[in-house]
Amino acid sequence: MSHFLGEFDCKLDTKGRMMIPVGLKKQLPEAEREGLVINRGFEKHLVIYTRKEWDKIVEDLAKLNQYEKKTREFIRYFTRGASELTLDAANRVLLPKALTDYAGIGTDVVLSCQFNKIEVWAKDAYDSQMDNEPENFANLAEEVMGNLGRAANE
Repeated sequence: MSHFLGEFDCKLDTKGRMMIPVGLKKQLPEAEREGLVINRGFEKHLVIYTRKEWDKIVEDLAKLNQYEKKTREFIRYFTRGASELTLDAANRVLLPKALTDYAGIGTDVVLSCQFNKIEVWAKDAYDSQMDNEPENFANLAEEVMGNLGRAANE
């Protein structure tokens, strides 16, 4: 499984194309061959997956009980707008307009690597999100991560 690293400031050109930064491109060796998938995030941002990672997600979704209304709704909203991205000769990808509109993305973009995915944020929305860091980050870390050691010992 790929784990991406880094945070990258990018710009969209007038056609909605974004250059993949060199530091990120090096982490995506299969992107030219297999492609990438972009989708809506849970907050107002977008998420880029490698094709292999997206296929794993779709396999998990296919295992859910589609006779349940909440499941159908989740799948419908989660996959809404999912699109393939292809790198052109200049290492650019064209971000779908419907998705950039959803995320409020204009010209300035931040790519934030999160394990097996790359979040795509409008720069101002990302800065605002990061400016709202919890007053006591150590308490949040304990609350979220504190049970890891206990679970292993049980």
